[in-house]
Amino acid sequence: MRRPELILDILRKKAGDKDYVFEGLYKNLYNPDFYLKAYGKIYAKEGNMTKGTDDKTIDGFNLELVEKLIESLKDESYRPNPTKRIYHPKKNGTKRPLGIPTFRDKLVQEVIRQILESIYEERFLDSSHGFRPRRSCHTALMNVKGKCSGVKWWIEGDIKGFFDNIEHHILIKLLRKTIKDERFINLIWKFLKAGYIEDWKFNNTYSGTPQGGIISPILANIYLHELDKFMEGLKINLNNGKRRKNNPEYRSLNSKIWNRNKKLREQKLSEEEAKQVKNEIKELSKQREKLSSEDPMDKNFKRLQYVRYADDFVVAVIGSKDFATQIRDKIADFLSSNLKLELSIEKTLITHANSKRIPFLGYEVSVGGNRKTTSSNGIVRRSIKGIPMLHLPHEKMRDFLFKNQYMVEKNGQWKACHRANLIHSDDLEILTTYNAEIRGFYEYYKLAVDVRKLSGAYNIIKTSCAMTLANKYRTSCRKIYRKFDKNGTFGVTYKTTQGTRFRPLYNEGFRTVKTLPERDKHLLSYDTDSQPNQMKYKGRTSLEDRLLANKCEYCGKNDRCEVHHVRKLKDLRGKRKWEEMMIARKRKTLVLCRGCHVKLHAGKMD
Repeated sequence: MRRPELILDILRKKAGDKDYVFEGLYKNLYNPDFYLKAYGKIYAKEGNMTKGTDDKTIDGFNLELVEKLIESLKDESYRPNPTKRIYHPKKNGTKRPLGIPTFRDKLVQEVIRQILESIYEERFLDSSHGFRPRRSCHTALMNVKGKCSGVKWWIEGDIKGFFDNIEHHILIKLLRKTIKDERFINLIWKFLKAGYIEDWKFNNTYSGTPQGGIISPILANIYLHELDKFMEGLKINLNNGKRRKNNPEYRSLNSKIWNRNKKLREQKLSEEEAKQVKNEIKELSKQREKLSSEDPMDKNFKRLQYVRYADDFVVAVIGSKDFATQIRDKIADFLSSNLKLELSIEKTLITHANSKRIPFLGYEVSVGGNRKTTSSNGIVRRSIKGIPMLHLPHEKMRDFLFKNQYMVEKNGQWKACHRANLIHSDDLEILTTYNAEIRGFYEYYKLAVDVRKLSGAYNIIKTSCAMTLANKYRTSCRKIYRKFDKNGTFGVTYKTTQGTRFRPLYNEGFRTVKTLPERDKHLLSYDTDSQPNQMKYKGRTSLEDRLLANKCEYCGKNDRCEVHHVRKLKDLRGKRKWEEMMIARKRKTLVLCRGCHVKLHAGKMD
């Protein structure tokens, strides 16, 4: 059979023809290499060690499982198991329902996802950023920053319970526009109707996609692709005028300045008269700086921009508030009539860009006004009016400090505190935990113009780290700072086989990143078809090759093998040979013959 990369590449190229309809997709599910590729993609996630409703995990994955899956798909006897329903707390105090599929179902879903992604990724629009390769919250935010200049009104989109209210029949109808393969469509139907188990009771699913399911994000994008196309059409139809009219007041001031400069050049003026004219020019220039060269209230100039990440979207409007209200109502009507979704009118706010910041993807977005800036050669220039700016919300930083237990509130004041759950960890693990959390938060908010505010939070975090080490060694923070200091830098010294190393507490500062890294700049391009395809150059992963070799990595026996998994490497103590092998190779997997795997779980190996 052909390699999955080649098949997916062919699908991607055919998807470039927007009218092409795909047939015969189901037969790709008979290809064992697709399941090995899917396994290589998902095996490292810790959630795979959580038991599904079949009471099984990823541990013990083998080629026989793949063969049985393919046979059940061929005779169409395959039935997805119900998902296990759990609830994840949301920031507003409510809980979001999540489903945990069985590993067998995850494997099939990943194969379906790869096929759907190859077909639809070429057809999705640039306004969509959620759950797509090489796109992220950052690309969505950078598009807001780069494409929404001059915005007057923001429309903050809020769809009520989107993932729970996706209408199955509409979704299937949308899939059938592109895919003419009923067996493939029926397989997706089975996942949508698989149901869930909560409190040991089975519940049917009549709408929505299974949150937590691997195919849910791309199915959601396929559903909201209709909204993206609608907004693109709305943008073409409602945008009006090539540019704003000239501002009469600005032109009048320009004319006065020009006339006075001409007077200076052409007339012989006394020193006192020349000084008076120069003062007039200076005063008129100050007045001109406060104005836009174009009429900001030009009723004939209208624009809208639209950016979406999953079910969160914003619309930037240049025009009147009535114009923005009309756009919101058109969106609400489209969602209701075409997708059976409800736009929350109460939460879909229309906000004046200069009066208030709007929240989007954890950031706050404001709009800058005119400011004088001086370039390096001394020439004073005005910044462009209406450039969106991204901010780090104060409450996000506060919640980050409280959530990670860096500080507590005492008598109305915030004070650093130690973290009791880390006291029994080694020094390097404590420091690494702090560093990972700081870097993670900074990496997300590095686009904010005021991310330097984290410097204040950093002092609390550093004190918390010192207090945690002080509690561990039952000493004072002052002695800890002296003990863990190296040339003025706070950190941990540790030994490796290559010698003694020093790892500092994060000390690289918090600078605003104004553009995405060079490797990601192409994400802001509007010409996605020009991107080179690299799928064909990918080969099997080392894990796939190890499994296909059918050689036990413990006893060396050539036999049908399966893969032993552990949730975390740090859980291994290295007291047994098989643990030493996994730690030395830094792998959470070990390919074993059936006999060795049974012995391992029985505690009889070594």
